[in-house]
Amino acid sequence: MTIVVGYVPTPEGEAALTQAIAEARKSSTTLVVINSSKGDALVDNRYAQEPEIQSIEDRLATQGIDHVIKQPVRGHDAAAEVLDAAEEHNAQLIVIGLRRRTPVGKLIMGSVSQRILLEADCPVLAVKAGMAG
Repeated sequence: MTIVVGYVPTPEGEAALTQAIAEARKSSTTLVVINSSKGDALVDNRYAQEPEIQSIEDRLATQGIDHVIKQPVRGHDAAAEVLDAAEEHNAQLIVIGLRRRTPVGKLIMGSVSQRILLEADCPVLAVKAGMAG
């Protein structure tokens, strides 16, 4: 069993990662970190670059967290990548970060978080920046 976290290099992504680490430590389980791009990684600021990934790798190794970091670039949206990883790794929990959006913004742009919440086959823990611990 595993915990899957959707990570983006933002305060919300950091909050999700911090909470996912705490959950993985509590349950002594593997943490799968998903940071994806539809394929426009060179201009996708939500796709973590090598120094950020190395920092996460070091952080998890230092804390003794068994982990896998995946950065798929397959043309799928972030929700699909997180949901696919949860299914592939038989996740017991998905952790995601939330950001504040207006109702109109949600309607026009859709919501990765909303899709994960609605379609996940396991519990989803949603955290806000500044709330993880």
